[in-house]
Amino acid sequence: MQSINWSNIDTIIHNALEEDIGSGDITTASVAQNLPRCTANIISKNDGTLAGLVIAERAFKLHDESLHIERHAQEGEKIKYGQILMKIEGPGAAILEVERTVLNILGRCSGIATATNRFVEAVANTKTIILDTRKTAPLLRELDKYSVRTGGGQNHRSGLYDMILIKENHIRFAGGLRDVLENVIHFQQHNKAGIKIEVEVTNFDELELACRFPLHRIMLDNFTLPDLAHAVSIVRGAIALEASGGVNLETVAEIAATGVDFISVGALTHSVKNADFSLLFD
Repeated sequence: MQSINWSNIDTIIHNALEEDIGSGDITTASVAQNLPRCTANIISKNDGTLAGLVIAERAFKLHDESLHIERHAQEGEKIKYGQILMKIEGPGAAILEVERTVLNILGRCSGIATATNRFVEAVANTKTIILDTRKTAPLLRELDKYSVRTGGGQNHRSGLYDMILIKENHIRFAGGLRDVLENVIHFQQHNKAGIKIEVEVTNFDELELACRFPLHRIMLDNFTLPDLAHAVSIVRGAIALEASGGVNLETVAEIAATGVDFISVGALTHSVKNADFSLLFD
């Protein structure tokens, strides 16, 4: 199983259930106040890559510990239309109260994992690693980044706190690339020893300057394919290179073929198409 920060996930689940249930599920209460113990199945309505089933189980159990859950598929598994993924047995009212929250989580997570896996498969014959970005749904980053990992990609930084990433606006307001890099190296040596440093460059002059500093990665922003290949030939593996901008399923294989180490894809999380699932009682 992919690593999960369950504390963050539990907070997401709690807030989602509170948002949906509020003061109570009045529909279920009005239909049948004492629904018997029932059995329900979660069924896939798409082909794709599964992510979030373990989180769905967590949501059911946090809402009602008496629910019995059987998972019939694994995280990261390729799933088919009509496939039964989970069986839930217990009080019918409890199942109904959590149904929409669970399906929303499964839909988003599996949509991200499916999209990620398509990008990963497109560059499978290269050394290039697919990365996500911080373009995640507010307060759902733990879900989004977990789903990228489950789909076979890797996470870029989790937030502003775990990596130094110098972008165009930092350079603009701080006096130019050379001054920024000198300040960052000094800061790292005296305050955050060991933390990784990446800088975004937009042309070869900036690339040449960046290569003079002890950086972990250089982001090549909106470079053309010939320029990406030329950048790889200049750096020759001394610093990892990340391509960013203009990446989609039609372009990603050509970008990877230039020899870059990483490709970051914001669309994995900011333009996700949710997968579709149903929960049906037997």
